[in-house]
Amino acid sequence: MPWEEVNTVDLRREFVILAAHKRCTFDELCRRYNISRKTGYKWLKRYHQHGLDGLNDYSRRPLHQPTKTPSAVEQIILTCREQYPDWGGRKLKRVLENQGYLNIPSPSTITSILRRHHCLNKEHASQAAFIRFEHPYPNDLWQMDFKGHFAMARRRCHPLTVLDDHSRYSLCLKACPNEQTQTVQDALIAVFERYGLPRRMTMDNGSPWGSAGNSRFTQLTVWLIEQGIRTSHSAPYHPQTQGKDERFHRTMKAELLGRRQFDNLAHCQTGFDTWRAQYNTVRPHEALDMDTPAMHYAPSSQSYQTSKRPYEYGVNDQVRKVGRNLVAYFKGYEVFVGEAFMGRYVSFRPTLTDGKYELYYCHQQIGTIKLNKMKKRTY
Repeated sequence: MPWEEVNTVDLRREFVILAAHKRCTFDELCRRYNISRKTGYKWLKRYHQHGLDGLNDYSRRPLHQPTKTPSAVEQIILTCREQYPDWGGRKLKRVLENQGYLNIPSPSTITSILRRHHCLNKEHASQAAFIRFEHPYPNDLWQMDFKGHFAMARRRCHPLTVLDDHSRYSLCLKACPNEQTQTVQDALIAVFERYGLPRRMTMDNGSPWGSAGNSRFTQLTVWLIEQGIRTSHSAPYHPQTQGKDERFHRTMKAELLGRRQFDNLAHCQTGFDTWRAQYNTVRPHEALDMDTPAMHYAPSSQSYQTSKRPYEYGVNDQVRKVGRNLVAYFKGYEVFVGEAFMGRYVSFRPTLTDGKYELYYCHQQIGTIKLNKMKKRTY
């Protein structure tokens, strides 16, 4: 019978005892125990040299391990992990190489080292890959949102985040006292002055950039349009439209907010600035082939202007002013435009369909009307 794993040593003991009796030939005994002559002689030799202890399994670990990671390199890895406790093998390898270290082991070896020293946790379990999409150039699209507010020692902080879609570069991480229009506008002016203007910005449907009323435009989004920026909103109940900014929020929570307590907004901002610099210039990003966001970002060539020239509509546009009643009068019809456009000039642009017009403010389409579906105003 073959030697079973559960009683291998007992079978070896039985084999060498029976071999000593010589009741059958050695070849026949080996056949009955389903082992080769070479294996049988090996165990007889070890039994004669070391007794019954010689029948135990010896460690297969080599006396010398030329491929073992030197202890000094292991300590460098563990020190880096202590500095960045949320980063796994791939990120640690890249950041150490960026720091000039040579012969850093593979990410899988680093993971094994971390596991051996009990430095891994459940959060670092591998996740299924998913399809990523990004715009081809920096500043093609910026994503903006508020990270969920949290308590400080006094009051609450509302983190405003703006992320470049192409590079994942964090353009803004502002500790705000509220989520009001003026607060956001002041923060964006500082961002525009440093990085220039994006081509488009996308936001969710919440305040202060979204509206649940008849018009999705607010004073803030109208101001962005006046800067020459196109605006868009994620579909209701589809936060994945803001996926990169949402992922940024999770990283921020894990690496910063989940590990710190803050006293006030100034204290928050100091922590935000330090972590944002690390995120942009040190932390490798898997979606960027382990580059940092700063390696893929460049400021916009479109500079921010404190005073904007009036927008000039096209020759085929029929321009109307939005009155205090929030409507524009066009061909005898009252067209509701919205509070955000009160006092501003909008245009009605004809389409190829009879009676159908596209409603524009500056460069942005803000609606569509079909005159044959509307009722003319009565006096």
